[in-house]
Amino acid sequence: MQRSVITLGTVEVEIHEEGSGKPILFLHGASGFNPGEPHVPLIAGSRRLLCPSHPGFGRSALPDWIDNVDDVAHLYLDLMDRLGFATVDIIGCSMGGWIAAEMLTKAPERFGKAVLVGPVGIKIGPEDKLDIPDIYVMPPTDLPKLIYHDPSKFPFDPTKLSDEELTIIVRNKESTALYVWEPYMHNPKLPHRLYRVACPTLFVRGSSDGLVSADYVQGYAKLIKGSKIVTLPDAGHVPHVEQPAAFAKTVLEFLS
Repeated sequence: MQRSVITLGTVEVEIHEEGSGKPILFLHGASGFNPGEPHVPLIAGSRRLLCPSHPGFGRSALPDWIDNVDDVAHLYLDLMDRLGFATVDIIGCSMGGWIAAEMLTKAPERFGKAVLVGPVGIKIGPEDKLDIPDIYVMPPTDLPKLIYHDPSKFPFDPTKLSDEELTIIVRNKESTALYVWEPYMHNPKLPHRLYRVACPTLFVRGSSDGLVSADYVQGYAKLIKGSKIVTLPDAGHVPHVEQPAAFAKTVLEFLS
């Protein structure tokens, strides 16, 4: 297990690396990457897991020229070059799934298999209706009910966090808004590019996901030829956090 910082052009990117074997690039969602989450060692027990923090998240820098998901997708293709990976498997969660989907369309030949976990990034419904609930207008107490199957198991107590940890949480929230606010949670061009995805792709959704609906995932999957959907019970938007053993088993079996 190691943490390092790699400079890609003008961007310093924090990377957590754990495990050995064939590499998996793991792209986190809006809450950032947490090496203490239980799915991490479960996956790293079988594979080499590389987990960058997106620009503006964790301790990764955020230069003023990076302001959308497309920028991050290009940056991570550069990261693959720097690490010497001709091909990798990729897992992307929520916003990380959107980044992964963009990467899959830009360099389809560079990915062996892909897992998209509750991904956002496309628009499937009417223009005058949001596909993803607006997390910026709802009361803060409502969001955990959409993220978790059982929010009571994941209480948030800021008094138990250090100043550095609280600063990172604020940075993560600000950076999420930068990437997803306009247009909200999607790239209008992405659906027209998903036909380029060439690798086997698995969508994973928690049965109680209140942010990404079953219809949304089904609409997403229809745009990627041959893709499959697995629904994990007793999990919300973060099945890798709520059901880490089932998640790791599902993912590793698919990637094997």
